[in-house]
Amino acid sequence: MTELSTLTAPIDAEVARWRADQLPRIHRVLDSSAGGTAATANAPGSLAVEFAIDHHRLQGAEDAARSRDASSLGWYRSHDAASFGNLRLPEPWQGHILPHIDPASLENSPIADAPYYLLGQESRPAESELQHLALAALSAAAREGFGPLIDQHAAIICLLRERVIGQTMASWSITRLPGTVYTDHAGDPYILGRDLVHEAAHNWLNSALTLRRISLDDQTWFYSPWKELKRPAFGYLHACWAFPLTMIYASEVLRHLDGPVADFLATYLDKQTALLAHTDTDHERAVAMVSDASLQNVLRTVYVKARAL
Repeated sequence: MTELSTLTAPIDAEVARWRADQLPRIHRVLDSSAGGTAATANAPGSLAVEFAIDHHRLQGAEDAARSRDASSLGWYRSHDAASFGNLRLPEPWQGHILPHIDPASLENSPIADAPYYLLGQESRPAESELQHLALAALSAAAREGFGPLIDQHAAIICLLRERVIGQTMASWSITRLPGTVYTDHAGDPYILGRDLVHEAAHNWLNSALTLRRISLDDQTWFYSPWKELKRPAFGYLHACWAFPLTMIYASEVLRHLDGPVADFLATYLDKQTALLAHTDTDHERAVAMVSDASLQNVLRTVYVKARAL
């Protein structure tokens, strides 16, 4: 979707300014001696990845303080974003971190409904096979116009379980860790690209709602065909934003794909088209609850494009 970055440009600029303003405050909270900004300032996506890393540091420090682990607390306070340079992907995707993850080691915490992984002193780079997969997925998404979205909102990519094409694959993001994506994969870059788009979209919308100070009425619920139940406006709008973007992505990559992956994505697109049709009645009513005209326009434009596929 080549026009996506143009559509979201005003909000994207606000996100960048807000992150630049927040980083020094985060550094002061952590009392980091280095701060990190100078070490990463010249790398593409440096602000996004530093912002994502520093939220891992914040959460790690909070967890350590809660458990009275002075050693871990000291480590998170003294190691800035530059300390994770060995986890970065090579150019031109060095604005992304790809750590090795054992899915069995994911943590559960009151901060999130889903398990999560935190960068820390034991973090090491993912295996070369997964690095190549991530690089190919990032390239695939960028070719279809989703590069800026993923660069800014999927800076830390956590690849979990490998699945066979057709098996259920889970992916999620966590509000407390903006810019981090957790996802299973099928060993295919085009399918992984779809899931990076999906989770980056959730992170983008969280940022947009926060920056525009939009509070959605949690007493108004809408039927979600994806969950087959009613959801509050927040969750409903998230689904009606993220799934359409994956539909647009799938329709674009299908122009030059064939074989089993093409069949899988075509089936996915057909299924999502049918599900999205069930939102026709409520979508505009939900978008009207967003008290910002420019954000309404973004949500509406993507939705209409997906419905036209």
